[in-house]
Amino acid sequence: MRLIQGRRPGCGHRSGVWHDVDMASRISKDRTIEALREEWASIDALLEELSDDQWSLPTPLPGWSVQDNVAHMIGTEAMLSGAAPPDVTVDREAATHIRNDIGAFNEAWVEALRKESPADVAARFHEVTAARIVVLENMKQIEWDAETFTPAGKDAYGRFMQIRVFDCWLHEQDIRDGVGRPGNETGLPVEVALDEMTTAMGFVVGKKAGVGSGSSVTFALTDGGSVVREIHVAVGERAAVVPALDGPATTTLTMPVGVMTRRCAGRVAPDALRDQITIAGDADIAERVLANQAYTI
Repeated sequence: MRLIQGRRPGCGHRSGVWHDVDMASRISKDRTIEALREEWASIDALLEELSDDQWSLPTPLPGWSVQDNVAHMIGTEAMLSGAAPPDVTVDREAATHIRNDIGAFNEAWVEALRKESPADVAARFHEVTAARIVVLENMKQIEWDAETFTPAGKDAYGRFMQIRVFDCWLHEQDIRDGVGRPGNETGLPVEVALDEMTTAMGFVVGKKAGVGSGSSVTFALTDGGSVVREIHVAVGERAAVVPALDGPATTTLTMPVGVMTRRCAGRVAPDALRDQITIAGDADIAERVLANQAYTI
C-alpha cells in the first residue's frame, strides 16, 4: 500500500496526515451532516453573543482575530460551493504567520473580509453554511462516497466533510479561547472531530515520535475525570490505530479532550498543559509522543 503525506488547509498552515490511498474511507453521511449542522449552529449562537470589540480580539492562531477565523470558515465553504477566490493581494512578508501557498490562499479570504462589519460577516457565515447543508442533504450517496481530493490526500468526499467538522469545531474553540467563553466541548461535533483526529495518531506515534516496533500507545481522553474515549496505536512494520490492544499499552497518556485537541492542533506550545496529562508506562516514549503531538501547525 502506498502512503502519501497530505496537507490540511483548514487551519491556514501546513500539516501532515498519513493516509492509505488504496482504500477510501466510509463515512456516515447522515451523522456527518448532522454534526456540521450542530457545529455551525453553535458558531452562529456564539457569534450572536459577541460585541463588536470581541470580534477583533486575537485567538490562538497567530495573526488571526476572531473575525479572521470566521472569515476563513466562510472562505472554505464558499470555495466548496464553487465561488472563486477573492481578488486581493496578500503581503506574505508582512503576514509572518503564512508559511506556505495554502496559507496564502486561505489568507486571501481573511484579508477580503477584514473590511466587513462583524454583523455582515456573521450574516455571511450563516448564509453560506445554510446553503451548504442543503447541498449536502441533496447529495447522492454515490457522490458522498466518491473519491476526491481532500486536505488529507485522496479519499471519499465524506472524509472531506468529516475534516470540515474537525476544522470548524477547532476554529470555534479558537474563538472561544480568544473571548474567554468556553463551551461546546461535548456532543456529536466533538465526537466527529475526535474521529478525524484518530486517523492521524498512527502518524504522530510512528512517524513523528518515532516509536519503535513492538510498542503501543494509548491516548485515554477524559471529560470531567471520566475516560470517554481511548485511542490505541500499535507499532509493527508501521504504526496503526487499532480497536484494542492485546495487553496493556507500553505507554498510556491520559488527558482531557480539550487538552488533546489543542495540543494536537498546535494551538499551544509542546510543553503547555502538561500539568493536566498523566503518564503511565514507558516515560521515554511518552515524552517523545508529547513533544511531537501537534500534527497541524
